[in-house]
Amino acid sequence: MTPEILLAEAKRSAEVTDWPARVGWLVGLLLFVALVYWLMREGWKWRGALQSDIPALHTAPQRPGEAKLTMSGRYHGSTTAGQWLDRIVAHGLGTRSLAELTLTDAGLEVERPGASDFFIPADALRGARLDKGIAGKVLTEGGLLVVTWAHGDKLIDSGFRSDHAAEHPEWVDALNEMTNHTEGAR
Repeated sequence: MTPEILLAEAKRSAEVTDWPARVGWLVGLLLFVALVYWLMREGWKWRGALQSDIPALHTAPQRPGEAKLTMSGRYHGSTTAGQWLDRIVAHGLGTRSLAELTLTDAGLEVERPGASDFFIPADALRGARLDKGIAGKVLTEGGLLVVTWAHGDKLIDSGFRSDHAAEHPEWVDALNEMTNHTEGAR
């Protein structure tokens, strides 16, 4: 045989001869992935059971008043205040989703398509800041609007990202002004 023919034969890969072993490995891999997803789901449910002491979320009042600010963007989750990795999953607070925020004199309304909406009354607001992360989401410095609020006996940080990040400082100022105003009234 000439060397050209040998080179052409070397470019072909070997034929698969052990199909049962390959199928066995594939089934094993699929079962392993299914097990990992099932364990993650069980962990999520377990975390929700541990947080069952958190009371039900407020719903928006029928007439919340005139909107001071509105924002569309994403809701990235809630954590225990000051502990950015301690995710809260009870009552759907752990579900990331699109969000429409509306700030009124009554409080902050969070509408989430595909997840449960909730309302933070004005007297429950404790402040707002720009941050870079919350459980499951890390952004550039100041890329996340974090609202701190009280629910029951727990302080909660909720993270939002506007479709237009330039809106964040205006929201921080408005929420902190509202917080200072309601603290003075108490």
